[in-house]
Amino acid sequence: MIPGLYTLDTLTQTIAADPQRWRPLVFTNGCFDLLHAGHVRYLQVAKSLGKALVVGVNSDRSVQTIKPQAAGLPPRPIVPEQQRAEVLAALRSVDGVVLFSETTASDVIATLQPDIYAKGGDYTLETLPEAAIVQSYGGRVEFIQIEVPSSTSAIVHRILSAGQA
Repeated sequence: MIPGLYTLDTLTQTIAADPQRWRPLVFTNGCFDLLHAGHVRYLQVAKSLGKALVVGVNSDRSVQTIKPQAAGLPPRPIVPEQQRAEVLAALRSVDGVVLFSETTASDVIATLQPDIYAKGGDYTLETLPEAAIVQSYGGRVEFIQIEVPSSTSAIVHRILSAGQA
């Protein structure tokens, strides 16, 4: 059992049982395949927007769907879902982690109804599939500027390039 990793049902009950600890609730989501400084800083800013931060993590199956294998790169995810969840749950800024199998976090958001939905500044309201759900119950969408531009694909490319030198 991983401390801080919840099922959606358990997390919903936990938040309802102690709203003073969890609200205002901030939610964000992603693959978080290879955790890097950009992720850590992003999560710290997201946490500062509310009292508690819950991170939705795409399951392995979900990552395979939304991140098709690129030429010359290994299939995604590189790190299995349970390990990705465990690393995120260990971060000081993260209060809870929930895995989800869908390609978007829409169902998780509809269930948790976070007060604030945080995403990277590379998104807009028009390109964010979950935005309409958040706005439908009066939640707020916040875009966080990315301080350290990096990506798992870029990291893997660098590693593979170093091996060929």
